[in-house]
Amino acid sequence: MFHKEGYKIILIATFILAIGIILLENLVLISWLNKLLASLLLIIYILILQFFRNPKRNTISNNATIIAPVDGKVVVIEEVLEKEYFKDRRIQISIFMSPLNVHVTRYPISGNITFSKYHPGKYLVAWHPKASEENERTTIVIENNVMGKLLYRQIAGAVARRIVNYAKINHQATQGEDAGFIKFGSRVDLFLPLNTKINVRLNDKVRGGEQVIATL
Repeated sequence: MFHKEGYKIILIATFILAIGIILLENLVLISWLNKLLASLLLIIYILILQFFRNPKRNTISNNATIIAPVDGKVVVIEEVLEKEYFKDRRIQISIFMSPLNVHVTRYPISGNITFSKYHPGKYLVAWHPKASEENERTTIVIENNVMGKLLYRQIAGAVARRIVNYAKINHQATQGEDAGFIKFGSRVDLFLPLNTKINVRLNDKVRGGEQVIATL
């Protein structure tokens, strides 16, 4: 199953692969070179397919839990001053996605979307300390009666050049549902209340849409 954001790219890649194979068969007469170039084309095609995969996840919805919004590696867990929306101290959890991870963003909690804003910016490497504030990004705040307000931020990286955000103000988000897509590797930051219990550690690999990373 592939994500809708990849349909156009997959179609173009399929066409290029077919044309490439035909050209190789007719123009490259050296057998080993023909096979090598065909294999390279096929590998690139497979990488594109795996990048846009959209596996189903079994979310057990609970308003007192926060699930990982993306697949990836936990690279930051620290108390910080959130400067854009809350303007107070929060626990930041950052999850880095490599190009090999699933890149679907999923809502970490259910609730009403009270804030959704796009920020143009730089393309620092996603693990750079200033990426959360200086890179191209979107900021989304979801609120429910149990958790209160939670902020998550999609952040572009050095390779990622397009962030897709489906969150609209006053939309009712459902925990685990598709919230957007970041193309070709980046990270997502979450800013949680200080009384949140964190269930992951640095360098843990998490599974978006299923794994509980924190509880209130």
